[in-house]
Amino acid sequence: MNIKEGFDNGKYLELQSARIRERIGKFGGKLYLEFGGKLFDDKHASRVLPGFRPDSKVKMLLTMKDQAEIIMVINANDIEKNKVRGDLGITYDQELLRLTDAFRGIGLYVGSVVITQFTPCAQVEAFQKRLENLGLRVYRHYSINNYPYDVPLIVSEEGLGQNEYIETERSLVVVTAPGPGSGKMAVCLSQLYHENKRGVSAGYAKFETFPIWNLPLNHPVNLAYEAATTDLSDVNMIDPFHFEAYGQTAVNYNRDVEIYPVLKTIFENIYGGCPYRSPTDMGVNMAGSCITDDAAVCDAANREIIRRWYDAACAYRKGNADKLVVQKNELIMTKAGLSSADRKVVAAAKAKEELTGEPAAAMELCDGRIVTGKTSKLLGACAALLLNALKTLADIPDEIHLISPSVIEPIQDLKVNKLGGNNPRLHTDEVLIALAICAATDENAVKAMAQLKNLSGCELHSTVMLSQADERTYKKLGANLTCEPKYQSKKLYHS
Repeated sequence: MNIKEGFDNGKYLELQSARIRERIGKFGGKLYLEFGGKLFDDKHASRVLPGFRPDSKVKMLLTMKDQAEIIMVINANDIEKNKVRGDLGITYDQELLRLTDAFRGIGLYVGSVVITQFTPCAQVEAFQKRLENLGLRVYRHYSINNYPYDVPLIVSEEGLGQNEYIETERSLVVVTAPGPGSGKMAVCLSQLYHENKRGVSAGYAKFETFPIWNLPLNHPVNLAYEAATTDLSDVNMIDPFHFEAYGQTAVNYNRDVEIYPVLKTIFENIYGGCPYRSPTDMGVNMAGSCITDDAAVCDAANREIIRRWYDAACAYRKGNADKLVVQKNELIMTKAGLSSADRKVVAAAKAKEELTGEPAAAMELCDGRIVTGKTSKLLGACAALLLNALKTLADIPDEIHLISPSVIEPIQDLKVNKLGGNNPRLHTDEVLIALAICAATDENAVKAMAQLKNLSGCELHSTVMLSQADERTYKKLGANLTCEPKYQSKKLYHS
């Protein structure tokens, strides 16, 4: 599995920055830019477009940091319900704080926070007070009945006019959020309404990476995006407005296509005309022009489609997704001509489980070699796999113990007899701590630790769903993890 790059990241930064500057000029010097997807760690894009860097969007913004400020948006309902960002396992309100720190840490200016769909609630008001105590400006935006369809109400003092006007200072205002459904577009529309009232010329655009408008509808990259958003009911489709306006086929997704006639009317009510002839026109997306090796990109995207099916199946097994989400992912996998058998590590992990009679795991290293791990009295399968992979990468003979059983056993005693745990086997995070301690006196442990960076991008499959600790560790290491949608035991509670 030699990972071949198929995307020119430098060209992408150059083209995307130039196009955004062009939009700022088009609207008289002020642009509200709605940012879709993740700004700091767009791992999906880096997986399906090998060569795309996870922090590309932020680096692009840094080229314009003197012009840019950031508005953070969070939905009051997400605060009240403690909505969690699945990939990080933290709530949206905590993610907002994390992102704000991260933006400030690299020199980007966070101007304010907007709480959308605000209704009086002790938890929401407490969060606002906390933000204000931390020195952040906070604004409240409110629900509008029958939004976005009742245009006369929306474009009125009882609609967008009821929202607090956000004071901004710079020409590029980036509107972003901890996750989808936060109300970014509504915040942009509200600002356009208020800016127009004040005689300020301002415009709106979307920064979207997917779907890529100038790739075919069923290109693996676009199918992989659809697979990643089945829980949002997003469906890729041909943009009929773009074809009518230009005679050119462009791919968009259903929500933008469905909402465009309404947005067009809202723009006409605010501006007296609509600056865009199609929903695709609203986007700033140069990713398709930066693909350098379509075959490499297709291969990477196909891998992602299979991984997304496993993710959906496990989420359903845990009660975190509907059966319909799994079925949608199955349809996408079929449309792409794929099956779970196309994922090499699946067969290797299942073969190891059949041989040992216990849960097992397998990893495909970046050079194509397959390594397996089995369950033992000392280690879980994924913990054993981690050590085996590091030994393979460091050319350490299999018979050498990186961590002596005499080191592991006291840790097991601590876990079970002192801390009251039920599982004596070491998890991957515990193995890494033990390995780091061994590295103080063992040269082989040092060599193994030096290989941790080479696990990023490796493919990994477990025959059972992993604990949260194991999942988090492998995600931090950058491995692409999938699991069979089954628990290791028949217990009702799984930590």
